[in-house]
Amino acid sequence: MSKRPTSSPARRLVTAVDIGSSKVSALIAEPGEDGSVKILGTGQRESRGVKRGLVADMERTESAIREAVEQAERIAGISVEQVYVGFSAGGLVSSVASVELEIGGRRIEQTDIDQLLTVGQQSMDAGGRMILHALPALYTLDELQGVKKPLGLHAGKLAVDIHVVAAEPSPVKNLDLCVRSAHLGVEAIVASPVAAGKSCLSDEERELGVALVELGAGVTNVSVFAGGMLVGLKSLPIGGVDITDDIASAFGTRRAEAERMKCFYGSATTSPRDNHDMIDVNPVASAEEGVEAIRVTRAQLIAVIRQRLEHLMGEIANALKELGFSGPFGRQVVLTGGGSELKGVADYAQGVLGRAVRVGRPKLAGLPDAHSGPAFTTLAGLAQFAASKELDLRTLNPASAPAPKTEGGNVVSRLIAAFRTQY
Repeated sequence: MSKRPTSSPARRLVTAVDIGSSKVSALIAEPGEDGSVKILGTGQRESRGVKRGLVADMERTESAIREAVEQAERIAGISVEQVYVGFSAGGLVSSVASVELEIGGRRIEQTDIDQLLTVGQQSMDAGGRMILHALPALYTLDELQGVKKPLGLHAGKLAVDIHVVAAEPSPVKNLDLCVRSAHLGVEAIVASPVAAGKSCLSDEERELGVALVELGAGVTNVSVFAGGMLVGLKSLPIGGVDITDDIASAFGTRRAEAERMKCFYGSATTSPRDNHDMIDVNPVASAEEGVEAIRVTRAQLIAVIRQRLEHLMGEIANALKELGFSGPFGRQVVLTGGGSELKGVADYAQGVLGRAVRVGRPKLAGLPDAHSGPAFTTLAGLAQFAASKELDLRTLNPASAPAPKTEGGNVVSRLIAAFRTQY
């Protein structure tokens, strides 16, 4: 193992590691005082130990993590110890709940806000799952919703919506163990939709309502944002690798060759030229065994791709329906992830889903060209999430806030049942 660069303890750095089914990528950045994020180094390695977003081979996964981070360290010329890790596997649950406090018409003080958040923290129940996020979103003053800074305002009642994301504990623990085996500390494990939404969605989109569809290699995450936060999500055990496998099976070629065909010649839409454009396909058996390459039309390749896409888009449509993404609220869909790089996929999705569809790319200045595509939206979002230092109720110190008042029923309602939870 090569010697890792030395770091300066005075600098505040954030390191993001996105562990997917096809690749492990790392990013080292330095947050600025103005909220900007300066990219210092990036790294990437092929992922061979992860299937459907879950760790299937700990040794291979640990090796890919270590090598990706070391590559980023060499470019940055600095060593890191703590990382933010993306989690994209199934079993994620998102819910939104509300906590309300009686104020009595007086000015809201910091102790009121602290008390409200403390009650929310004490009332969290993930039903046996591991809570990844407990993020207070917008406040409500009486009937006025969407208040960001309630301090100093008058109100009869103060309420806050809390966005909770939880996951099955075993997959999270396995991911955590792999990272620590690579001699890295885990600052936080971040749900992929939270990171990706921060990177490729605008504040206005999250406020008005938008669906984010992450087309990963092994997992497709469908999440819905409204009122500035994630209100529901569903994971589908299907992704770009299924298209690759379909191509390999249909034309009797290796996965690497099928991936090359998909990337260079594949498309979700058709054209009259497709029947005339020919593609050379190397079979599984090598030329040394006397098997020559075959030729297929681009139309044949696209037919295989569209058959799988038809199934995938059907599953996405069902997920959106389950999440209540319909009517005037459900008009905008953003595709991201490596699968969204397939030519024409946004137009295809728009036709099938009947909604406006665009491809979301990471909005992070300074990303190198190799890491600026939709496949790296989660990676960029992890860095932005780490730099933002959002308040998380899981880390709130109850001793720092007063105990809930009991006289006069000041606490009108504690954390109530989530209005939308997807299993």
